Amino acid sequence: MKEASKNKFANHELVTLALYLLRGDAKPVDLEEIAMKVNQLAPGRFTWKRYPGQINIKNVDAFLWDAKKPKNGSYVINARRDEWILTTEGLTFARSMSSKMEGVDLSRKPLSLKERTWTRRERERMLGSVAYEKFAAGESQKISPQEAQAFFRIDAYVTGEARSGKLRRTSNLFGEDPELGPLVKLLATRITQGTQ
Repeated sequence: MKEASKNKFANHELVTLALYLLRGDAKPVDLEEIAMKVNQLAPGRFTWKRYPGQINIKNVDAFLWDAKKPKNGSYVINARRDEWILTTEGLTFARSMSSKMEGVDLSRKPLSLKERTWTRRERERMLGSVAYEKFAAGESQKISPQEAQAFFRIDAYVTGEARSGKLRRTSNLFGEDPELGPLVKLLATRITQGTQ
């Protein structure tokens, strides 16, 4: 990334972009991987002052916590200890910034064979669901709370972060899908707002 280009971004934005390039929309990514990627995007910006060849992982971690704050867009969440994942807002931000990343290799880390297989099967499962059947027939108002939960593979026992994590992952992966996207957004909103 050219110097002028990387200076367009705040540090919390750069760590968000690094997470995006590492497929942080589909799965949690380890802090060390994010640190390596953000150092590639902006060499030297996240290194020690006295040891410029070393990445200051505490700084990277601090800027990820900044990216989590609502005042900074709520772009990421801490999925597990030292692992981060993009929120829907973070994914939208990262996609919109790709045109402003001059001279940056925007190739994203590819999904593994296991992840590609899971994504394909999950898409097929959702397209075959009762919720999708009703949606395709123009009867989305008839989708029951149980059918909406089954669409996301959640139930009364999946609560808290596990519940929101499943909603977020599905929204990130399929929110822009031409067939599934509108239904994913509709049902995620209903479940989140409790208006199923």
